[in-house]
Amino acid sequence: MFDTVLVANRGEIAVRVIRTLRALGVRSVAVFSDADAGARHVREADEAVRIGPAPAAESYLSAERLLAAAERTGAQAVHPGYGFLAENAAFARACAEAGLVFIGPPADAIALMGDKIRAKETVAAAGVPVVPGGRDPDLARAARALGAPVLLKPSAGGGGKGMRLVRDLAVLDEEIAAARREARASFGDDTLLVERWVDRPRHIEIQVLADAHGHVVHLGERECSLQRRHQKVVEEAPSVLLDEATRAAMGEAAVQAARSCGYRGAGTVEFIVPGTDPSSYYFMEMNTRLQVEHPVTEFVTGLDLVEWQLRVAAGEKLGFGQADVRLTGHAVEARLSAEDPARGFLPTGGTVLRLREPEGEGVRTDSGLSEGTEVGSRYDPMLAKVIAYGPDRETALRKLRAALAETVTLGVPTNAGFLRRLLAHPAVVAGELDTGLVEREVAGLVADGVPEEVYEAAAAVRLDALTPKGGGWTDPFAVPSGWRLGGEPAPASFHLKVTDPVEYTPRGTHTVTADTVTVTLDGVRHTFHRAGDWLGRDGDAWQVRDHDPVAASLTRAAQAGADSLTAPMPGTVTVVKAAVGDEVTAGQSLLVVEAMKMEHVISAPHAGTVTALDVTPGTAVAMDQVLAVIAPAEDTP
Repeated sequence: MFDTVLVANRGEIAVRVIRTLRALGVRSVAVFSDADAGARHVREADEAVRIGPAPAAESYLSAERLLAAAERTGAQAVHPGYGFLAENAAFARACAEAGLVFIGPPADAIALMGDKIRAKETVAAAGVPVVPGGRDPDLARAARALGAPVLLKPSAGGGGKGMRLVRDLAVLDEEIAAARREARASFGDDTLLVERWVDRPRHIEIQVLADAHGHVVHLGERECSLQRRHQKVVEEAPSVLLDEATRAAMGEAAVQAARSCGYRGAGTVEFIVPGTDPSSYYFMEMNTRLQVEHPVTEFVTGLDLVEWQLRVAAGEKLGFGQADVRLTGHAVEARLSAEDPARGFLPTGGTVLRLREPEGEGVRTDSGLSEGTEVGSRYDPMLAKVIAYGPDRETALRKLRAALAETVTLGVPTNAGFLRRLLAHPAVVAGELDTGLVEREVAGLVADGVPEEVYEAAAAVRLDALTPKGGGWTDPFAVPSGWRLGGEPAPASFHLKVTDPVEYTPRGTHTVTADTVTVTLDGVRHTFHRAGDWLGRDGDAWQVRDHDPVAASLTRAAQAGADSLTAPMPGTVTVVKAAVGDEVTAGQSLLVVEAMKMEHVISAPHAGTVTALDVTPGTAVAMDQVLAVIAPAEDTP
């Protein structure tokens, strides 16, 4: 076993890897950019090395700086986690050339499986079923031969970028051109393949482990069908869809796929499966790294996958065979992300003011958070994973819903409440899943409006702050009781704002502490966590700010009908296409804001003149910060 391992990643996966290193008695080395100097993974490692400024290209994606950090600290191996350079064949080769063990598969296996076209051809030659389709010099001809619907996919990348579902072949040529543009922009390679589309498919993947001595086993499957925009949201093991015969057949196919590329370490073979015929499964791709959802497999098998990555990389043999693998119970994982479902899942950010992560029997949280953590716009929005285990699926789902209700990240809006509602959806509870379910049901899973008790709680906090706490005589005019000389009490009211401003008069009873506020309204008791102007309950959170109607009125009057364009998310302005004084047309693109790998175009709401624009490319902006003001064009006779 190694003495020292450098973890070439950040956030929750770095913390996760460090935990196993500590358990094995292996010294851990963290790396960090300037943005992560105070991060949890930095504090928990035995040693930490600064590798550059915040942009990932100058830190976490810099092979040169990572290798230099390994050399400085005497690391013998590098664990890449997932994301960044985890599936970069050039980095794996660079590690080997530097005398470091790359804790992952051989570089040739990474390169082969990273090319979707070559990967399909390789596994098909090994007898693994693949989705009909592939590459063809005449992509349009191949698509028409398959028949609609078809899926266009970039050969060089993943994560849903550049993927196009074509149901009408009349627009095929335009869709191919658009897919090539997106693929070229995202991956620098516009090579596409075309596949037959499976309607209402299920996404099922098989975990494999392989050592350097010819032993390959599979550890059962994970169901990953709950997705949004081709990104996994909830994963579970095992799948309710598979019987033992299908599970064994898919597992053997995954083992053959791993053998076909000379795989070593932990990897995942992904299949698309028609929900009406699970025996007709098709290979999609192989992820040559640890998966985000690996904890559900760890729960049902009792194996630490990071430990086995380390042992295999150190040259050890697998200590068990296929017959020794048993799946016991059920586990479900939900990905906690810095995004706001109520604003179209736009990335969020901020400072974690209050943190409460669920724990207990059968509950696990993999997290990179701590109170005071600054969640910025530079990196992936996933903050943590909450996993629950039980003897059966019903118990695991119930535990996970309860765990998400206990999750508190005040200061940074997350999707915890959305995930809890998703896990309670009747189709999810029944196991009737497919990759389009979330998109179809999303409107009913997003919180609708602000409950009155939120305003009641916010008003209670303000009343408490205004109420004198000392003894002795109190000036009645200083108490927010509504008392006034010679007249009926006038109830106190507060001007508050979550999304739209409201004037709210509290009408319930309240108990306020430093961390919580409890209100009773119409006989119903509600308890919220609180920090600053944030309130949280059952995974949902609201920032309730004071609203000054006079100041707002003066601002509207000063703008004289002009429209302010604000940042839809905290991020960085990357493009500015206008200047003060420019005449613009309705819908004209003016700026681009980027955050957490997402771009948002800011367009003119109407024709007019740019009267204010205070940002330039590279400007960091907060959510709702005014970027520009557009005065409407004069009416023409």
